[in-house]
Amino acid sequence: MSSAIDGDTLKLSTGEYVRLIGVDTPESRYNNKLVRDCKRSRRDKDAILKMGREASNFTRKLVEGKRVKLAFDLQKHDKYGRLLAYVYLEDGTFVNGKIVEEGYAKVMTIPPNVKYAKTFLLLEREARQKGSGLWQGAVDKSLF
Repeated sequence: MSSAIDGDTLKLSTGEYVRLIGVDTPESRYNNKLVRDCKRSRRDKDAILKMGREASNFTRKLVEGKRVKLAFDLQKHDKYGRLLAYVYLEDGTFVNGKIVEEGYAKVMTIPPNVKYAKTFLLLEREARQKGSGLWQGAVDKSLF
């Protein structure tokens, strides 16, 4: 079973944390990354935190209480000790891809974990064009 910590991080029933490979969602809590995202995007903290809560809620609805299957790329852990994984629901839903496709994440590719980088870029482009999720009403390319 899994639960969402935020838009791009899950906690398994084993207590392990899983960082979804290839995706980045806005921060839903005050931290150093929020400050960096504000500077880079020129958006205020409240706007990013609001988007972060929306992304977290989307991920929560998608995975909460469901069994997940993890697939790994070349690097299995990040510098914080979290598992780095591609996550699938029992019905085959590709969680990482679904979050991007529905417009709640932007692509964040960090080598060597690049297996689905092109797929994620296509999904992000389509979400932007449709104005899906957080892209609705976005006027620039630096969402957060």
